[in-house]
Amino acid sequence: MNTLKAEKRSMDVKAKKLRREGFVTGNLFGKAIEGSIPLKMDRFEVERLLKTDHKGSQIMLNVEGQDYDVLIKEVDYNAMKRCVDEIDFQALVSTEKVHSTAAVQIENREKVLEGALQECLEEIEYKALPAALVDHVTVDVAGMKVGDVIRVKDLEISKNPDVDIHTDPEAIVVMVDAIRNSIPEDEEADEEAAEE
Repeated sequence: MNTLKAEKRSMDVKAKKLRREGFVTGNLFGKAIEGSIPLKMDRFEVERLLKTDHKGSQIMLNVEGQDYDVLIKEVDYNAMKRCVDEIDFQALVSTEKVHSTAAVQIENREKVLEGALQECLEEIEYKALPAALVDHVTVDVAGMKVGDVIRVKDLEISKNPDVDIHTDPEAIVVMVDAIRNSIPEDEEADEEAAEE
């Protein structure tokens, strides 16, 4: 599990000023925390963390020497400046289920036997105890062919008794469609006739 260092932020200093100085602002909240703790973190450290972790990932947050087991709840990305502005964390309590999302990761795309793979879901919403949290779900599509479908209820995460799935169990994660030619058949016949 990765660790990110953070400092408590004084609300007297505006977020814009901190961002100009190379910080990312954020908040830490949770059942065991009264209100929330405003934070500031080094932008370089945050960007390094986000290369491996993302929304829904569980990390250790060190706030001025105190460690918190947290979930990355929200990441606000500034598209204009191409950087992270704000990141929020939820402190986890081992006995309390927490709402999270798991990213869908497709494996063995090149081993689909026939047809075109359609990806229909990017993430699965669920609720679980901290010990059962996952930040991604791997979907193996090797051997799939036209007409094959994998639904949320078919995934391992749906079979875990410690996880409550919030995404519709019947929702399609991936499916394989027939590859349709862009040239209608009658045009192909015309071209063949022209060649003769």
